[in-house]
Amino acid sequence: MASCFFLLKQFDDVLIYLNSIKSYFYNEDPFNYNFGQAKAATGSYKEAEEIFLMIQSEKLKSDYVYLGWLARCYIMNRKPRLAWELYLKQETSSESFSLLQLIANDCYKMGQFYYSAKAFDVLERLDPNPEYWEGKRGACIGLFSADYSWSRTKGDSKRNPSYPTEHW
Repeated sequence: MASCFFLLKQFDDVLIYLNSIKSYFYNEDPFNYNFGQAKAATGSYKEAEEIFLMIQSEKLKSDYVYLGWLARCYIMNRKPRLAWELYLKQETSSESFSLLQLIANDCYKMGQFYYSAKAFDVLERLDPNPEYWEGKRGACIGLFSADYSWSRTKGDSKRNPSYPTEHW
């Protein structure tokens, strides 16, 4: 039944079934793979991240769906550097390009403009699409705007510690 709800994208119903059998399959990678996806699809990113990190199978850990959901969990849990590191470990492929798009757009959506700008910069270099330039420009403006706003509210000129400054 959980499989049916999974295919219908009714993830709240999927979780009802998976929670009922969780104690029996707690250390099973395929179970955790599906359980993590359902948790993430319902917005429970912290729990989903923990579940995804329990997976041991190298085959599952190299799967694009796994990497995409884990990257999204990292970003939604305010850990964009870990999502970026997932991308850096990938070889150049259409899947790594898709992962880069996910990082660029999700980081932008979450206001994590530094990593969004980095991702849009790489995307623009790989494919000179004007949308990537606009994304990079918007992320840079967002980064500097957030830094400026933070320094004005604190009354000093120190940089916002929530943004990495090692590359400035």
